[in-house]
Amino acid sequence: MLRQFVMRVLELLAVLLLVSFGVSWILSRTPGGDPAIAVLGEGRAPEEYEALREEMGLNDPFLTRYFDWLGGILHGDFGMSLTPPVMPVWDRLWAAIPVSLELAGLGLLLALVFSVPLAMWAAYNEGGRIDRTIGAMTFGLLSIPSFLAGLILISVAVNSLGWFPRTGWVRITDDFLGNLSHVFLPALTIALMELAMFTRILRNDLVTTLHEDYILAARAKGMPPVRIMFSDALRPSSFSLVTILGLSIGRLVGSTVIVEYLFALPGMGGLIVQAANQKNLPMVQGAVLLVATIYVITSALIDLSYGYLDPRTRRARA
Repeated sequence: MLRQFVMRVLELLAVLLLVSFGVSWILSRTPGGDPAIAVLGEGRAPEEYEALREEMGLNDPFLTRYFDWLGGILHGDFGMSLTPPVMPVWDRLWAAIPVSLELAGLGLLLALVFSVPLAMWAAYNEGGRIDRTIGAMTFGLLSIPSFLAGLILISVAVNSLGWFPRTGWVRITDDFLGNLSHVFLPALTIALMELAMFTRILRNDLVTTLHEDYILAARAKGMPPVRIMFSDALRPSSFSLVTILGLSIGRLVGSTVIVEYLFALPGMGGLIVQAANQKNLPMVQGAVLLVATIYVITSALIDLSYGYLDPRTRRARA
């Protein structure tokens, strides 16, 4: 058991190392903004730009810069941002990550709250009118891009009804209701597509489970449909849903760029895009490492959850 745990940790560390190296190398090879110009502004003498590049280590070989950064990470130092505001990378990440985590978490929570009962309802009425209606609804939601869903929600809930603010952010520690009013619409924008995907995946797995012999036996004994769905069918049908849910958490933390842009949220997505455009390598490296860490930890937790969802998995590993 200890050997499996050690091997799992080593695998996760290898993934983080490969991701950070690959992103750093790609960014170093692509054209983009000059951090020296971003710091000093335009119109300065070439010698000033060159001196600043030398001071920031931008003229060093890529491997030298990468291993210097990696050494700092091992000592808990994520480095300094190369572009204004010039401050420790970790401070900017610490300010941005709660926004993205809350946005992703609330979006996935809304998706789960609606997708699970919809999937169960559709599966129980397999092939019927309810099943076809829910299938058409989820297909329609999957066809709507996030930016279009966001614009529609803004047009209706903000411009027409005035229920929510258009932009801005209030931290949950400062004002819970104010925070909820700012995060609900962007979270709902995320939830719509995730809801459709979760519903379709869980519905298909439930349909398969409902044709198992032990489910047919429970029905023959006259057990209530609600008990059959919740007690006997839902848990063994949740493998695919749990996997997709975990992967969605890591994906959404750093990829909600369009949603964050539409609602002017100070999250990780916008921070990564801005840093990449400015070739702010320490910021991109730190942000990608943080997102990748969340991703691999979530994946590990998913693996552990399989033993709870199906005891046969736990016994097979033992």
